Amino acid sequence: MSLRTCSHFLISMLSATMLVAAAPDAIAAPHSYTVSSTDGVKIAVQESGDPDGPPIILVHGLLGSRLNWEAQVQSPALRSYRIITYDLRGHGLSDKPAGAAPYHDGSRWADDLAAVIQGSHAQKPVVVGWSLGGVVISNYLARYGDGAIAGAVYVDGVVELAAGQIVDHPGVYRDMNSPDLKTHLDGERTFVGLCFNHRPDTETFNRLLANAAMASWDMQKEVPTMTVFAADGLGKARVPLLFIYGAQDALVDTHATLARAAALNPRVVSKVYADSGHAPFIEEAERFNRDLAEFVTSVSQR
Repeated sequence: MSLRTCSHFLISMLSATMLVAAAPDAIAAPHSYTVSSTDGVKIAVQESGDPDGPPIILVHGLLGSRLNWEAQVQSPALRSYRIITYDLRGHGLSDKPAGAAPYHDGSRWADDLAAVIQGSHAQKPVVVGWSLGGVVISNYLARYGDGAIAGAVYVDGVVELAAGQIVDHPGVYRDMNSPDLKTHLDGERTFVGLCFNHRPDTETFNRLLANAAMASWDMQKEVPTMTVFAADGLGKARVPLLFIYGAQDALVDTHATLARAAALNPRVVSKVYADSGHAPFIEEAERFNRDLAEFVTSVSQR
């Protein structure tokens, strides 16, 4: 290869590298770290997307992990945002302390979210809570107020752990807390299956099932009795609130929960996806991502 040819080759390679780096649809490599909550529980955090974009903190639900949000982390519609995910206490790679005490007081879960906001140095993030993540957001609002966030999105979020709002599946929850391993795992599989009106592909479903298998048994036993401060949290929030729910939800009663949310805070805006179950962010990911991007953009410009 001549010197001129070699030079042209190197210039072409350098130009191609620069084009890839500058491509608008390139996804920044995620990075992980931990933060410590007020009681010393270490919370596993991961960030991706544009580090200079408007921050979004995604809070998963019972038996999940940050991996629940892969359709958001990989979304072109959300690539210009700073995406922050974390594993709830008792889940994923976060600490799983033993006993009931670390899980009963909903304020501890609120402290975890506060630690993520502070530890990530996120300025006015939008917090998004799926299922049990809705309780986490309400408890955060009750304990810390809404001064540090730009808005909140409840995604089939639990407003209160109350009869009428939670669809009754006594056999499933009994099996999930069984000391027999086979019964326990079968209960987990049934619970994960109930999250969907349209079940995702096998690889995704199996990953979500693995999430469930990693969750603390002590946590699962205690969650039904967790304290929820919905009136003081959701009820007193003044930031924009968006509720996105699936009409076919088999775990949370969409109609009753949205009615209760509106009674607590008339400023709630709701969208119901007619064809989704408990997980519209997975079942109708593109639509959800567009709605989320629109909401984040609107509150970031306030």
